[in-house]
Amino acid sequence: MSHSQPNFYTDPIEEIKICTQLKYTGKLEIKSQNKQKWSFYYRFGRIIWATGGTHPHRRWRRLMTKYCPQINLDRIKLTAEQVALEYWDYKLLINIYKREEVEPRQVDAIAKNIVAELLFEVIQQANFSFIRCDRKPKVVLNVPINFISTKVFLTRMEREWEDWSDAGLASFSPNLSPMLREQELFKKEINPELYTNLAPLLNGQNTLQDLALKLNSDVLKVASDLIPFVLKELIILNKISDLPLPTEAKNKEKKKPSNSISSKKSKQPLIACIDDSLQICKTMEKIITSNDMDFLKIQDTIQALPILIQHKPDMIFLDLMMPVVNGYEVCSQIRRVSEFAKTPVIILTGSDGLFDRIRAKVVGSTDFITKPIVTDKVMAVIRKYLPKSIVKSNSTNKMQKL
Repeated sequence: MSHSQPNFYTDPIEEIKICTQLKYTGKLEIKSQNKQKWSFYYRFGRIIWATGGTHPHRRWRRLMTKYCPQINLDRIKLTAEQVALEYWDYKLLINIYKREEVEPRQVDAIAKNIVAELLFEVIQQANFSFIRCDRKPKVVLNVPINFISTKVFLTRMEREWEDWSDAGLASFSPNLSPMLREQELFKKEINPELYTNLAPLLNGQNTLQDLALKLNSDVLKVASDLIPFVLKELIILNKISDLPLPTEAKNKEKKKPSNSISSKKSKQPLIACIDDSLQICKTMEKIITSNDMDFLKIQDTIQALPILIQHKPDMIFLDLMMPVVNGYEVCSQIRRVSEFAKTPVIILTGSDGLFDRIRAKVVGSTDFITKPIVTDKVMAVIRKYLPKSIVKSNSTNKMQKL
């Protein structure tokens, strides 16, 4: 019987080479100490696809724009089932290819560049943190869309990393976003025409990779040209979030599962709770429904995202420590969906540690509640983050009943 095979490496490239030598088929999952994750999918020792990393949606849009300019990306929407998949980008590309909207060479170019970019991310992280590698042979992508040998990918990655390091950029990720700090001083440093074209792009909304595409250049040249201004503190490099995934609008009249939602009236706020503990869910349900609001219980973290997309709650309470998928990963998935970009996500935790708070903020949480769960805490955070008109309206309705 096959099982996941965890190994710890300071050099994950060796594990990638071993998978090639073994003619491995399945997923190689790589994680860094700071919880970044990359997944490489093998077929008989060749990497055919890769997912994860810093900006999966931003990367997918950028490469689609570059290699498939005929595709209107704004018309592409993901279903709840696709969003829940780790390799949603692969599925989208396969569907577009099957509709004969792109040619094989375009698909091949996107696949090769995604693999190359993620290999680069892995080698950069490996220089600053320990790496864990897990082989998962049961996870297999059935439609290979690129047949380049892994050795070719590794040779390209090693060359690009060497050039990046030689340029003094080893500690700078190509996923950082440059933003003008001293506009007037920067204007004096470069010629007027270049300033006119470049300044509007240095707004903190584009990564170095994005800039390379918009300037029709390569990321090494863009980064090398900007780094002197970074060192002079005329430009700062910031981390920015990934673009939210565009999702299909669900039919609001669709029947909701009777075993997961407690509802009283159609226009009341819907509060979701994602927690594997039945006791916590029951406590939350009692608090929410007794305050004249609807409650959505989710105990299966694998199905959490599709259920959220179907019901579109006004607020989400999320436990940190859960089996299979932890609260950090679920929160990160939620924030990738455009409909939930501004939905309050409140973390439920038994710990009040600074590390947990910082990490939860990084993946997009709104606030914290420490256990044990009590009515005052829950209602205080609901009143804090839900629109006052909604909370006030429901309080008025309750008073009228009394």
